[in-house]
Amino acid sequence: MPSTFRRVPFSSHPSALGIPSRCTHAHAGRLTLDVVESLGAFLKSRRDRITPAEIGLRTYGTARRVPGLRREELAQLAGVSAGYYTRLEQGQADTASEQVLNALARVLQLDEIETSHLHNLARQPCNPGLSEPPQEAPHPRVLALLESLDDATPAIVLGRRGDVLAWNRTGHALIAEHLAFDAPQESARRPSIPRMFFVDPLTRDLHRNWDELARVHVAYLRLTAGRFPTDARLAELIGELTMRSDEFATMWATGEVADCTVGDMHLEHPTVGAASVAYQVWLQPDSPDHRLEIYTPNDTSSADALRVLTHQDSMPDSTAIRQH
Repeated sequence: MPSTFRRVPFSSHPSALGIPSRCTHAHAGRLTLDVVESLGAFLKSRRDRITPAEIGLRTYGTARRVPGLRREELAQLAGVSAGYYTRLEQGQADTASEQVLNALARVLQLDEIETSHLHNLARQPCNPGLSEPPQEAPHPRVLALLESLDDATPAIVLGRRGDVLAWNRTGHALIAEHLAFDAPQESARRPSIPRMFFVDPLTRDLHRNWDELARVHVAYLRLTAGRFPTDARLAELIGELTMRSDEFATMWATGEVADCTVGDMHLEHPTVGAASVAYQVWLQPDSPDHRLEIYTPNDTSSADALRVLTHQDSMPDSTAIRQH
């Protein structure tokens, strides 16, 4: 298999590593998750995308000033008063019952993940204050599972914000061979997958289906924002990427929300050339915020490519995966 080597010094891409700098953009210190994601904004975005015709609502040919459902139309179809729904969308209602939220989800034709996100947003306190989250560390059982995979199966462990908490040799070589293998061992140096996707040109060059995968990462960040409304690091990451990447800002503005569980990565790897792998995410009961992501080849040539990465002579002697 033809190989092209394009080694880059680790220090040439510091922006893909570590926690966001509080000086990376002007407004990082004032970010709150209710600004980048709120119940009202989510409801409006979903209301705008549902046309009356899709739900069998007759408009009698009258001109409409909104792209989707009007507030009073959604309220009537969900069985609540227009005034109550307006207060809910404007963030002025104290609470919304599970029955009301499910009724809104039904009318808005939300899928399971979107409905879960709706409930998460509704449980957020008004104007939630941000707090510094505890440092993330993979559970020992997760690390034992990662180690048991050996280097034949590329795998990484991801934290709630997409930071790499650990990886095996082949996982590192597959997705980030230009970064130091030991980077996940220190919280300040951990690679951030979302940051790599939007500010690291080598990561962009690696993925032939970059646009598809980037949208998945943005949609998953939105789902995470609903689950962790007070996470200061998460708010800062979203704010940083919004300021540094027009593409991230555009994708974020779509309001899409999705889980990240299975899919394909089509790569143009600097060492082994073209390869296609499937990723699948395993959730960890002991640490539900963390995900073990495993990569398997989609075809024979990709399997050969992974074997080349597994047996690269340039790799240093194996060191412990476990964190220090």
